[in-house]
Amino acid sequence: MTDRVLRDINAERRRQDEKWGVPNHRPFKWISILGEEFGEVCKAALEVHFKKEYVDDYSDYRKELIEVAAVAVAAIENLDRVGY
Repeated sequence: MTDRVLRDINAERRRQDEKWGVPNHRPFKWISILGEEFGEVCKAALEVHFKKEYVDDYSDYRKELIEVAAVAVAAIENLDRVGY
């Protein structure tokens, strides 16, 4: 199961780099980006919880968690690359 999750995170990292280029941000900007992504995770969880239908579809929640993990990885890669 962990292998699948890590593959999904790696695929999201590649997608992010294709969309934005290799990111080089200062730590404050990374934490701001990560916070925005975390907010999307919260929103996805709330939308499932307060849905009128009784369907537990957590696919958006999972997608947003993958994005949070990928952004965290990108921040670590940047930190290691630049060496702040």
